[in-house]
Amino acid sequence: MAENLLIAEGGKEQRYELLYKQVKALVEGEKDTIANMANIAAMIHLTFGFWWTGFYRVVGEELLLGPFQGPLACSRIAYGRGVCGTAWKEQRSVVVEDVEQFPGHIACSSLSRSEIVVPVWCKEEIVAVLDIDSEHIATFDEIDRLWLEKIVGTLYQTGE
Repeated sequence: MAENLLIAEGGKEQRYELLYKQVKALVEGEKDTIANMANIAAMIHLTFGFWWTGFYRVVGEELLLGPFQGPLACSRIAYGRGVCGTAWKEQRSVVVEDVEQFPGHIACSSLSRSEIVVPVWCKEEIVAVLDIDSEHIATFDEIDRLWLEKIVGTLYQTGE
């Protein structure tokens, strides 16, 4: 499957469409959420070559580092702090064109320039967030937000 991701051609939307189909097939065959998070992070990372791609899981009053691809990351993020904590608190996806312009940004890496964070919902509760960082300014847009919300929505689907 990874080989298909690497050779996926076409525009961003076409690559997301193929990725979504592959993620959906993967999670239908595996019920362990951590295993699925690990594979989803790897699939997104391979498909788009982002700087950092991973999950933070809600544990108590903080986000705890989960499966990821990329360099070293912050282990814990407080509720409402940084882009991840803000997405959790505000219960919405957050797209940041330039992280240096985001008040309270947590710089796990000085190479991160733009970021998108997408909440993972389970039964009307946020249980994790998908965090993706890019080395370039303004990497993420509405297309990324829509497709990533759809992709993380597969983690706790009971059927479509």
